[in-house]
Parts: sequence; structure tokens; C-alpha cells
Amino acid sequence: MDGSSVVAKRIKQAREGAGLSQQELGIKAGIDELSASSRISQYERGVHAPDFATTERLAKVLRVPAPFLYAADESLANWILAFSKISASARKEVMRKAGLTEGD
Repeated sequence: MDGSSVVAKRIKQAREGAGLSQQELGIKAGIDELSASSRISQYERGVHAPDFATTERLAKVLRVPAPFLYAADESLANWILAFSKISASARKEVMRKAGLTEGD
């Protein structure tokens, strides 16, 4: 799976999970109302890939970490979502057990 198709798949997955239409997602992410639906459709079909700033806005609206939208591996994508939902203290504990610090 190439990079644009990963992002396409993840945007659609997250949008459907959030219960948003393409139009709603686009508008909430700051895309012009007249082109919001078609832009999100193009992203989801992999015709165009959003730039990083747009991806960040989409992730914020979708309430997923931006790295989730780039995760090609399904297990990693699920891990990113799960990690983002646990408490800060649980995150620190996971990081400690992995031998990592927050700055790594």
C-alpha cells in the first residue's frame, strides 16, 4: 500500500467512525464549503493527498492522532488509537516499561 492510499484509507475509516459526512468533515477542517465534499472524496479515493497541515486539521476534527492517518500497519494504527485514549500516567508507565522517555 503506498503512502497516499494509506492516508486515504485512514481518513475514510476515521470519518465513518466519527459519523461525519465528507461535507461535514471538510467544513469542520476549514475547507471551503463549496469544495469540502469533493476534496474529502478525492483524499479518500487517493486522487490527491492532503498536505501535512490539512492532515493535522482533519485528525483534530476526527479526534485521532495524526500519526494514525499515516500508519500502514493495521496493528500499529490500532495501537496509536489505543495509546491516545489512555491516561497520561498509563502512557508514562508504558513508555517506562518500553525503556523510553517522553522526549524519545
